[in-house]
Amino acid sequence: MDVLERTDRGLWLRVVAAAAVWAVASWVNGWLWTWLLGDALGLDLASPLPGAVHFFLYDTVKILLLLTGLMFVVGLLRASLDLDRARSYLAGRGLFLGLVLAVVLGAVTPFCSCSSIPLFIGFVAAGIPLSITLTFLVASPLVSEIAAIMIGDQFGWDIAAAYVAAGSIVALAIGFTFSRFDLDRWVEDLVHATRIGQLRAAGRTPTWADRVRAATEESRDILRSVWKWVLLGVGIGAAIHGWVPADFFAEIAGPDNPFAVVVVTVAAVPLYVNGAGVVPIAEALWAKGMSLGTVMAFIMSAIALSIPAAVLLRRVLKPPLLALYFGSVTIGIIAVGYLVNAIAG
Repeated sequence: MDVLERTDRGLWLRVVAAAAVWAVASWVNGWLWTWLLGDALGLDLASPLPGAVHFFLYDTVKILLLLTGLMFVVGLLRASLDLDRARSYLAGRGLFLGLVLAVVLGAVTPFCSCSSIPLFIGFVAAGIPLSITLTFLVASPLVSEIAAIMIGDQFGWDIAAAYVAAGSIVALAIGFTFSRFDLDRWVEDLVHATRIGQLRAAGRTPTWADRVRAATEESRDILRSVWKWVLLGVGIGAAIHGWVPADFFAEIAGPDNPFAVVVVTVAAVPLYVNGAGVVPIAEALWAKGMSLGTVMAFIMSAIALSIPAAVLLRRVLKPPLLALYFGSVTIGIIAVGYLVNAIAG
């Protein structure tokens, strides 16, 4: 018994030490590349090439750290909790509650479209219905609390409330629609064939050591599987980062263009910016005469739809579901833009 206690104590210490290293690495990543490229090397990070390099280094490390840390935590929870009971609890309270909880979780998690993918993988692997996990994946970037605060400050809090309500309704509608179809066959096998699933399939109660080992191995397996896609996705994002021609958007999507909402929804996809970066651009477009619904579609598209997210999601979703996901979000954003223009116009 003493040997087991010492083993458990040592394992706890290693987990705590690893968590501390992860936290320090996440914190250091916030300023390291700015100091190295800007202060040490004297590069102008506002210029295109140094800015792209900074973006690539920072975002790659951020996403890999999130992927590793979140997959370990989610894996540990899945190995420790009675998931069958949790799924039964949700099933007994209906699909709607699950979708609402997914929207709430997505709204309060400060993740961009790429950063929310690790949690999405964990939820799918845990056996949570795909419609609920996809609702989270839509809501997490689309309903950005940072964007909502900035919209409230620069556009008015009634506009911010409309933004949050519109994004939530889009996520709920997509999740409910997806629940009507059998989409699980379009999820890649690697998401289901996880170490935690094998551990729970053994039919015995896992020990603390079993849970930590399985969560560690699962995080390592998924990281090995997707790291190339992270580099590719972030590399594409870095190449187009900072491409923000406000005058171009104002010209092609002015108030006289009936297709302005469609134009900005599609044209904003390559921007790959977060809520803090897109709202000032949106305010400039509004000042140039762009209608409110078109501006809102621009904000939503820039933060919820991105080429890097599509590249990363391709590793876990098969092409039909990937196309269905992005097509549904695009249609939802366009519908919001036209509706807001009709109400505000």
